[in-house]
Amino acid sequence: MKINGTPLAEASSLCKSYQTQTGQVQALDGVDLSVHAGEFVALVGPTGSGKTTLLSLLAGLEPTDRGTVTLLGQDLESLDDDALADLRLRAVGMIYQGYNLFSGFTVRQNVRLPLQLMTRRPPFDASQRTNQLLADFGLPDLAERYPAELSGGQQQLAAIARALAANPPLILADEPTANLDTTMSRQIVSRLRALADSGQHGVILATHDLRVASQADRVLSMRDGRIVKETAMQPGRSGREVLAELA
Repeated sequence: MKINGTPLAEASSLCKSYQTQTGQVQALDGVDLSVHAGEFVALVGPTGSGKTTLLSLLAGLEPTDRGTVTLLGQDLESLDDDALADLRLRAVGMIYQGYNLFSGFTVRQNVRLPLQLMTRRPPFDASQRTNQLLADFGLPDLAERYPAELSGGQQQLAAIARALAANPPLILADEPTANLDTTMSRQIVSRLRALADSGQHGVILATHDLRVASQADRVLSMRDGRIVKETAMQPGRSGREVLAELA
């Protein structure tokens, strides 16, 4: 891990609640978090612990109730809708458990889409960038296929390629290996690990899988909307030791 510069994203005293049929649920309760380029952070915890909500607020996909989120040095609450959308597109790549590819678009069209949505001209040729990502993720032979024609692992590789299209510094991944077999899960985590190791990206991954989490630099354990434990992963420790500490 080589941490570079100021934090890509920071959350301070972050709170968020939702109204449900059974009453109000406190999804986040005073969360503090920062992530830098070169860092791979894993969020673990049971369903309902706040992992997905935290990723959503860090990406500016929904407003906070209290507390602040800063993305690339900008307070998200200070931005209007257009400025927030533009910052999100440039700064954040989202990867989901369900892939979220557009079924009516080919793989090539899905990967290229973020570049077409940018209001500012990207600092690279869109076609060349798309072709490079397809090659990097082993997808050139599948470029003209539609998502339904791909395996789950191939869809997730396409989703990661799309998340990287605009070269965003922050990658947020919500259970990206949940629907994949062990071999493909390892490949996906290896890709995310390499992004952090490049020093150009920071990665935050939410997962139920402690073996996946053990590949991160830091593991934040969440429960009832709070970060209750932080575990630093030390090189050279056995997998059994790491899993025992996380459990």
